[in-house]
This record gives sequence, structure tokens and C-alpha cells, in this order.
Amino acid sequence: MTDASTSTNPKFRRWIGGFRKRALAVGIRATVLDSALKGLIFNESVIDKDRNQSEFTKQIWDYLDSAVSEKRLANGKGALGEHGDLLDQIEARFGVEKEIVVAIWGLESAYGEFRGDIPTIQALATLAFDARRGEFFEQQLIAALRILQAGDVSAEKMTGSWAGAMGHTQFIPTSYLAYAKDFTGDGKRDIWSEDPTDALASTAAYLARFGWEKRQPWGIEVTLPDGFDYSQSGTSTRKSVTHWNDNGVRDTAGRELPDHGRSSILLPAGSKGAAFIVFDNFRVIKRYNAADAYAIAVGHLADRITGAAPIKAGWPREDRALSFDERVEMQRLLTRAGYNTMGHDGIIGPNTIAALRAFQAAKDLVPDGYASLKLLNQLR
Repeated sequence: MTDASTSTNPKFRRWIGGFRKRALAVGIRATVLDSALKGLIFNESVIDKDRNQSEFTKQIWDYLDSAVSEKRLANGKGALGEHGDLLDQIEARFGVEKEIVVAIWGLESAYGEFRGDIPTIQALATLAFDARRGEFFEQQLIAALRILQAGDVSAEKMTGSWAGAMGHTQFIPTSYLAYAKDFTGDGKRDIWSEDPTDALASTAAYLARFGWEKRQPWGIEVTLPDGFDYSQSGTSTRKSVTHWNDNGVRDTAGRELPDHGRSSILLPAGSKGAAFIVFDNFRVIKRYNAADAYAIAVGHLADRITGAAPIKAGWPREDRALSFDERVEMQRLLTRAGYNTMGHDGIIGPNTIAALRAFQAAKDLVPDGYASLKLLNQLR
């Protein structure tokens, strides 16, 4: 890790000076700013982690192997047992199943074991200075300063992930300000302490706020019929369950699908991997983290905690993940060929998947939107 202090990084020092003026203009007190910004360093390791988020860089099967490992599953069941009464109260209050709350806790901090030790102000200032998502992270930095100004936590205890996410369930500062709850009744919304009560309740409140529907599954593993129209896959296409049943989509036991509202067919590894029908609750989980892989992992871990079976379909494990540079190259080649990915950030998100599917369809390939090395070579 290379850390450059403001005194040895002139560009960062100038940025801090400009930011201080902007923060004062929106109501952050000078004393709070001077204390928080004093000796602030630029953390290059934060930028490196931003470019290599596992949800976007690992193959889905490698990500799930870790996210829903036997250890995480066992510890999830243990956490559910240890905090059962509390989780029952949270579920009754907010209408979010306790297994989902526990799964997010498990994914975000391994049930509180790894909450992050990077100073939040340092991480957010580094990311706000960086050009990739500077506006978003400056908003988070202002929110973090508001938390300090309110006295909710000291700067020394305000630590978390490289992305500025904090506490047991890794709330970003704006989400903390808007949705965190004092469930213990002690007058503090304390997501940083060893006691996970407020953090777990805050997570349930967040999901409820964005439309969580109790008793609706996040998704169900399905089998697709021969001749399935892969152009209908992807979360941008939403159909009734009746539509999917009429087109031969079935659960893994061969049964028609239960009707939980409008839904999409998701193929996280293309036509050669597992397929899922996903419902509105899948989109709610993605409000927590926008990666499909993350939402699948949360949902599947919650299912496994309740006793469900592992994913039945196999994965194309012979495929290696594309490097960051290769993903950027794929985006550039797609855009150059007339399939605009709306940027070249190395993240295979909805715009890139749509461009991939359009390219595949034009070349009479299966339009599953799967970013493989084979497809990159065809683009080359």
C-alpha cells in the first residue's frame, strides 16, 4: 500500500482545499472539518480495491463458492440461533425475513467478524478525489462529516471498508443518515459497536423502505426448454409468471412456477450455467449492492440457512475470468463495432450485457450476454 500525505501529493492537497469550501457551504462546521481533514492521506490501496470488486471480477461460481461456503453457512445458522429472539422482533417490526437479514450480515462482515478498519473519512476522501465516481463519494464524505458533527460516533471509531461502508452490515453514510434505526432504545443509532442490534434492524428497515415483500422469494432456480429465446433473458425484461410457464420454464423438479408477480430470467453464467427466475425482492437486495452476483449470493445463502438445497445446475468452470484490462477492451471493441456500452469502466453491468447480446444476435450466436474470453476473441 502506498499512502501519500497531503503534503506530498499537491493535487490531493488542492482538492482538499476546494472540498473544504464546499463542505462549509453546506453546513459542516469548520471545527469538524479541521479535525477530520487534518493530516488526511490519499490511500492508493482503496483505488486498487475499487477497481477489483469481487462481485464484478470473479466468475459467479467462484464468488458463490466463497459467499455461500460451508463455513459461512454454518456460522449463519449459528447467528440465527444465537440472535433468534432479536431477529424475530426485527422481522415482526419490519416484515423482512430474518434469514435475509442474517445473510446480508454474513456477506457484509462475516457476522460482525470483519467490519473493516480503514478510517472512513480517509477512504471517502480518496474515492471522492478519484475521477471514476467522484461526485458520488463526495456526497458520502459530506454525509460522513454530518454523522461526526451530530456526535453519533467519534472519528476514531468511524472505520469500515475501503468504500466507506460501516458497521456490521456495512451502511454507507447517506444510508445511515436516512435509514439507520435505534432498535435498542438507548438514543443512539449505533452500527459500530459489538452489539449488532441496531445494525440488523437498520438493514431490515432499509429493505422494507425499498419495497421488500414478505413471503416472496428473491428467485428460484429454473430449467429452460430447448429453443428458449435467450433474447428474453436479463433483468431488463420483465414478464408474468404465466408467460414463463407457457414458454416451458420450470423449476428444477419440473413443476410450473409459482406466481410471485412480474419476473425476469437471469443467466449469470450465460446459457451454460444455472438459470433463475427473479422477482421484485431480487431488485430490493440490489439496492444494497448493485451486482447480480451479490443479490444471488444473499438470496441463496438465506435459502441454505433455512435448509434449502444447493444450486443444482453446473457452471462452466473451465472458463477463466476476464481481467480488468480485458473487460475494458471488450467494452471498447463493442462500442467501436456499434454496440455502445455507455462507458469503459471494466464492469460488466446492464449496458455491457445489452451490448453483448446485440452483438451475439447479429453474429447468430446465443444472445445470453455472457462475457467470455471466447467472445472477446471474436470481437478482436
